[in-house]
Amino acid sequence: MKKKAGDQHIALISAPWPVFNRPSIQLGALSAYLKKQIPGLGVTSHHFFLQLAETIGYELYKNLSERTWIAESVYAALLYPQNFNEIEKFFRKQTRAGAKNRSLKFDELVGKVEKASAAFVSRNNWDRYSLVGFSICLCQLTSSLYLMREIKARCIRPVMLAGGSLIVASSAKTMLQAFPQIDAVIVGEGEKPLASLVEHFNQTNDLTDLLQIDGLVTAKSHKNALRFSQIPDLSEIPAPDYQDYFDLLNSFAPEKRFFPILSAEISRGCWWQARKGHGEKQGCAFCNLNLQWKGYRSKNPEQVISEINGLTSRHGILSVAFTDNVIPPKQTEQIFEGLASSKKGFQLFCELRASLTKRQLAVLRQAGVSEVQVGIEALSTSLLKKINKGTTAIENLEIMKHCEALSINDSSNLMICFPGSDQRDVDETLRAIEYAQSFRPLKIVYFWLGLESPVYRNYHDFGLKTVLNHPNYRVLFPGNIVDKVAFIIQDYRGQKSYQKKLWRPVKKAVSSWKKNYEKLHKTPLSGPILSYRDGRDFIIIRQRRINGNSQNHRLMGTSRAIYLFCDKNRSIREITGKFPMVSEQKITAFLKMMTQKKLMFEENGNYLSLAVQER
Repeated sequence: MKKKAGDQHIALISAPWPVFNRPSIQLGALSAYLKKQIPGLGVTSHHFFLQLAETIGYELYKNLSERTWIAESVYAALLYPQNFNEIEKFFRKQTRAGAKNRSLKFDELVGKVEKASAAFVSRNNWDRYSLVGFSICLCQLTSSLYLMREIKARCIRPVMLAGGSLIVASSAKTMLQAFPQIDAVIVGEGEKPLASLVEHFNQTNDLTDLLQIDGLVTAKSHKNALRFSQIPDLSEIPAPDYQDYFDLLNSFAPEKRFFPILSAEISRGCWWQARKGHGEKQGCAFCNLNLQWKGYRSKNPEQVISEINGLTSRHGILSVAFTDNVIPPKQTEQIFEGLASSKKGFQLFCELRASLTKRQLAVLRQAGVSEVQVGIEALSTSLLKKINKGTTAIENLEIMKHCEALSINDSSNLMICFPGSDQRDVDETLRAIEYAQSFRPLKIVYFWLGLESPVYRNYHDFGLKTVLNHPNYRVLFPGNIVDKVAFIIQDYRGQKSYQKKLWRPVKKAVSSWKKNYEKLHKTPLSGPILSYRDGRDFIIIRQRRINGNSQNHRLMGTSRAIYLFCDKNRSIREITGKFPMVSEQKITAFLKMMTQKKLMFEENGNYLSLAVQER
């Protein structure tokens, strides 16, 4: 039964520094759900991050938002002006790592941000709202805390509510103690607790009687953090409401307007992180992306297709980024076949696991998926086991190859310095990189310790001596706060110097890989680095080289058939079973020759052909 809101109004705020050219899906989803469940409720979504981006300039905003510590330091200087000099030194040190921000004058930047923030706070009548909710995700902590403080200093009525992926159950109570500008915290999914809070405020603004709202935490009701209150069926959630974002964008001068990317979701949680027996969780050891959800839920395909068609038509936008941690495997083909059938020229982005097949990827490409981030993380099977990825190096190379063949931009990461990694992991990685030269290079990322990740919870198992808040927080916040609150980015003692030295050759190899790939793709007509053309009873494989001399290989008859059969990685048993007319000795000799020429990759008796078909 739907509730009624009377004359109640609430505000939802997304503070800097999210990507400016995407409306906040957190605000969009909450706004749409609350308006559906509580007719008559006034919900205003303030995408203040977009306003700030327009004020200081989109390029500058983008450069700042790409680095967590740089972004957080700006509002930290406003939160704690007594520490301005120390924060400024920290900012300069952080910006020295990238040429984009070297010329920035910190005091001028902080002054512009302060002026824009003051204008935002002063032009809104906050007393008209019963509550003001902040969605706090990465890079939004200091900015949200500052805006909360400034709003509270100007009015009495609204309750200041914090939620989002940076709010973790284990630190909810200490955050309330450390930051008095926060009246209450939502832990986990926000829709149901927020709706219950709105209903509560229809009766009273008293915060002392909130013990029955699961997931809502106050200074006196912190035990509720352990009881998530989430929507069991995502069909209850309507399409995100982004109207306030577009109204703001359309209020800008014509030269400041742009075509944004719509955010959308198919699922919440991660199916790979499903519960095992005895309450034990599986999932990637480094990951803490799903702390706000319990289990895995996905929308039905018809709902997804309808929402994407509706959102793109409503806003006249064709670019969509799916925010799922990983798209659902069972519904993938049905969803993207449905999107393809709409005959719209979509430009789509999504994150996925390496287990997707070439057929599934082809369906995604047909629908308009032009960029993906695959959960690759490593090119060493021994390391993949340590991080509990559930994949192998040859599977990762296979999906990288299929992305290359389908002209899908693969923006995946290669994580280095994972605690417990050893020389074998590095050697396997270096070998795989030699065979991956024809595919889009991976981006090097350093392992960082996330609060409540499996590595954090079981740090001794990974050879770490202790875990603690990242030392950078001691620059951004007073020491008494850092001693009290467990922040989302953690640090550790043990193995750091060893790991850094160990992975140095991989950094060098990836740098060379990137340079060579770019050189061989410097003209639009360059074509794939390793490709083949099929002559039906033979194929011609072309290997392009840096020196400009291509090397060609011709495979005839059965050799051609074996090579094409291994377009998907195949075990030696599968190969010999498929070609019983050829002796295993001859097949093994052929496969060995192909791997020596780096036309195929072998791992533990499995083989993958590396050339992609020329189109």
